[in-house]
Order: sequence, then structure tokens, then C-alpha cells
Amino acid sequence: MNIGIVGCNGRVGKLLIAELLSGDWDKYDLKLSGGSARHNLENESGYFITDDKEELFKRSDIIIDFTLPEGTSEHIKLATKHETALIIGTTGLSVADENELKQAAMHVPIVYAANMSVGVNMLIALVEKTAARLESDWDIEIFEAHHKYKVDAPSGTAIALGKAAATGRGNNFENLAEYSRHGQTGVREKGKIGFSVARGGDVVGEHTVFFFGEGERVELSHKATNRSLFAKGALRAATWLKGKNAGLYSMRDVLDL
Repeated sequence: MNIGIVGCNGRVGKLLIAELLSGDWDKYDLKLSGGSARHNLENESGYFITDDKEELFKRSDIIIDFTLPEGTSEHIKLATKHETALIIGTTGLSVADENELKQAAMHVPIVYAANMSVGVNMLIALVEKTAARLESDWDIEIFEAHHKYKVDAPSGTAIALGKAAATGRGNNFENLAEYSRHGQTGVREKGKIGFSVARGGDVVGEHTVFFFGEGERVELSHKATNRSLFAKGALRAATWLKGKNAGLYSMRDVLDL
């Protein structure tokens, strides 16, 4: 399978290129078809690189996208046009973007996850199960921390954790999410899912889901210390996606959770 990396000079894009050039993925028949960047970069490694995304899609069986929402919207259209499978790790997608994804998934296979980490997806599954088993008088709060350059908040992973908690309780997430507290907020409303955010330094990513009961609490956490785990997770998804029919999949599908 020929793998194309859009935004190949981004943080995760560079890691994906390094992984594919390392030879570690040859046994899975994953080959680098090339990458795209806003400007043609000086390329000492010899792989194909272009500012013409259409050309990259033509050369690739699967495109991996860890860019920005406006870029991902364009990539969804190109994937549909060229019948190219997609793996999307972009965060901050709007409801309209996600609806566009669902439409594209009727024509091509797509893996979409707010976080490609194997450990984080285990955490999401555990949160859903824990929320389902603890009674509704256990209060749920989600904390996340990331580096100072992250532009969206709460993180896509934090939102995914909140949605998992709401699903576990059989509730609608949009009705439960509480994103900010300031001033005289009053008593905490039962059933709400609260979010708190920290930004600073070079934090790769930390997420904790708190279940507060009377006289006790449960904490489920994940800490990322190296961004390479996102690249490895995305390539694991690529090995799984081979031969799949059109559809919208998640890392939980990839990991059979």
C-alpha cells in the first residue's frame, strides 16, 4: 500500500515520514508514496514531495492527515474524487466537517479519530464502561493539558472522552457538556460533564477523567510523552484499513474494542 502524508513538514507529518522511511513497516507492505507541503521543500531523502495535493492523491492508496480543519475539508473532497482511503487525526473539526466526512465515507473507507494513540483509545473504552456502571450521582470531570501551540480547546481527545462517558450513561453529550465556569456558577448540576484545560510548555498530551462519588473517586488517566505514538497508531490503522469497504471507522474498530 502506498501511503501519502499531507502536511509532511508538520509535527506528526515528519514523524510519519521517518517511520515509513525506517523500514520497520515494510513487513506490513506499507510504502511511502510521498508528501505534500505548502511549498516544495528541499528534500534530501529523495522521496516525492509536492505542493500539488491532487498529484499526491493520485499516487497513493491511503492518505494520512494530521493537518488543520480547513485542510482536512479539502482532503475529504480529494479522497472522494480519487477514491483514496483516508486516515484522519485532525482535531477541531466542526459538525459540518464531520457531516462531510460521513458523506465521503459512503464512497471510500475512512478512519477518523481525535487521537490515534492505542493507550488513549483503551482509555476511551474504559471511560464508557465505567460511566455505564457507576450511578448518575457520580460527577464526571475531564481535565486535559497540551503544549502552548495547540489552537483548539478542549482537545478532540477530551471531547471524545466526554462523548464516551455520555454514551455509557445513555445520554446526549451536547446536553451535558459544560465547558466553562466563572463567577457565581451556583451548585454543580447533576449529570453534567465538566471540562478544564491547561496550555503550556511542550506538553505532548495529558488526559484524566474523574468520577467523583461520596467519600471516594475514580481517576482514569493517560499521559503521552512522545508524539511518535500518534504516527505509529496511524500506521497501525493503515495496516487494518487494507481491503476494507467504504465506511467511517474509528480506532476502536482498528483495535477491536
